[in-house]
Amino acid sequence: MADLGIPRNTIEVLQKHRFTTRKKYGQNFLIDTNVLDKIIRAADITEEDCVLEIGPGIGTMTQYLAEQAGKVTAVEIDGELIPILEETLAAYENVTVIHQDILKMDVKKYAEAWGGGRPVKVVANLPYYITTPIIMGLFESHVPLKSITVMVQKEVANRMQAGPGTKDYGALSLAVQYYAKPEIVANVPPNCFLPRPAVGSAVVRLTGYAAPPVQTVDEKKMFALIRAAFNQRRKTLANSLGNASGLEVKKERVEQALERMGLAAAIRGEALTLAQYAELSNLLSEQQGN
Repeated sequence: MADLGIPRNTIEVLQKHRFTTRKKYGQNFLIDTNVLDKIIRAADITEEDCVLEIGPGIGTMTQYLAEQAGKVTAVEIDGELIPILEETLAAYENVTVIHQDILKMDVKKYAEAWGGGRPVKVVANLPYYITTPIIMGLFESHVPLKSITVMVQKEVANRMQAGPGTKDYGALSLAVQYYAKPEIVANVPPNCFLPRPAVGSAVVRLTGYAAPPVQTVDEKKMFALIRAAFNQRRKTLANSLGNASGLEVKKERVEQALERMGLAAAIRGEALTLAQYAELSNLLSEQQGN
């Protein structure tokens, strides 16, 4: 039975193994059973599911997942946690622990094997310092995903679901919303972790789209435009793109494309929707092709 969500049990395991958390891995272990229940409910885990957990720590959430899912694969980078996981997960035959850096894995290949051709569900309490690389790596490598339900820094969760014109809106917002529908399902205060982080957290569920909500002839080019636009977000979009190295887009071309879209030449990148970025990317590609 899953019991590591109880604070004293977590402390007991850590003391038994003389384990000390390391900042470089962003280790903050969940010690709140209510939050764990919310994560499992939000991810809608059933016995039909194959779950990929990133950063299982001492196996707290892994136990919960194992009791609901058909199969759980947990990827842990810290070798000192592997013996602990072998102990805390010994009763669960449906769990496989892999000692590896998720950012260096061919997750798509593994996920296709784990899921037997079916999309997998990702569930994780992510280290804050690598949240964005992990999530974008899953999306950009086109891992077969049904959903991603993750604990992240509250600020990052807000950015994922932000809309045009807001302070949180940026390249991450657009990238996430191209691949999935984001929804914050719970806010989590620092006292739900051991050790306590300095900032608040949130559980966000990203429900993957069967097909992107916008059509673009060149996905990579669209995201290159988006990154350039927000690298200099105080400038006009035309200036940001015209000054960006590697884009090879002239300011005048951007202004012409914006005029065709019915947008002001002085508009900033933070004002454009995902659909408008897709249209702009398509128009600029069309211009280059002529």
